[in-house]
Amino acid sequence: MTATFQGWGLNYDWSWFLATIAGILLIALPLMLAVAMIIYAERKIWAAMALRRGPNVVGPFGLLQSFADGLKVFLKETIVPTSANKGLFLLAPIISFTVALIVWAVVPFDVGVVLADINVGLLYILAASSLGVYGIIIAGWASNSKYPFFSALRAAAQMVSYEVSIGFVLICVVLYAGTFNMTEIVLAQKGNIFGILNGFGFNPLLFPMAVVFLISSMAETFRTPFDLTEAESELVAGFQTEYSSMSFALFWLGEYGNVILMTALNAILFWGGFLPPIDWAPLYYVPGIIWLFAKMMFFFFVFGWVRATVPRYRYDQLMRLGWKIFLPLSLVFVFAISLWLMLTRYGG
Repeated sequence: MTATFQGWGLNYDWSWFLATIAGILLIALPLMLAVAMIIYAERKIWAAMALRRGPNVVGPFGLLQSFADGLKVFLKETIVPTSANKGLFLLAPIISFTVALIVWAVVPFDVGVVLADINVGLLYILAASSLGVYGIIIAGWASNSKYPFFSALRAAAQMVSYEVSIGFVLICVVLYAGTFNMTEIVLAQKGNIFGILNGFGFNPLLFPMAVVFLISSMAETFRTPFDLTEAESELVAGFQTEYSSMSFALFWLGEYGNVILMTALNAILFWGGFLPPIDWAPLYYVPGIIWLFAKMMFFFFVFGWVRATVPRYRYDQLMRLGWKIFLPLSLVFVFAISLWLMLTRYGG
């Protein structure tokens, strides 16, 4: 794209700047539209599983329901509690929303179709995604209310519980791929099993890690059954209790932006990303971005399915799952995969 702008007579600096802005908009604007549509899609999934109709009034088949809800929220008044820290109170949802966007900079949609194809893309994702909890912690503290504060403490403990196991899961992926570059990780999955199947998830050594990552990604996004930060039976609405209008909407946008990101990471890290599931030449005629979106839609359905059917964990159950099951399991597989690679790939 930089070369295109240079062809229009602009120098390299301006061409690079305009190409970067265009790339950001090409990711951010469709992402915002996708957030609106997946809220509608998830409500339809819940309705189908509960034998209800779901949104079906605003627009054809109810497709405009999310936009109507967004307009309603936009027109409401933003109320800041008298005793709240106003600056931090308004900053918290901005942090949550911004962090949900910046991670997409290194997500590859196809070979060469990525905003920043950096060599440490996976580390960037791990670092940037872990910043999202700060928005929740700041919101809970700045609200100067007990329930949001309890929610912030829960969010901090929950994030630590799953970030550690997620880190070990990502080490397993890096060991097998031999790189931190996101595009190279996808390409390393080509013909991974018998030279036919594309994806680390088909590998018996990595399939358990794919399951751990899927469950941990639900906990990372504070989704059911791990939505203890928003448990309405205990904390009213958790860290969002004192929020209204667009400040409340930004939390929702950030949450669903993170959900889409986690569906993309599950597809990219374990199930071949933009590669077709089978290494068969005719399947490569389908654009890689279509394969990636298809896998993301499957994982989003799983997320909605779990939220509609699985009851919420108690907090002690959540901590036990993170520290006593996922952490030892992921650590064992790091050793097992390292040993396997030393014996097979590196001739140890």
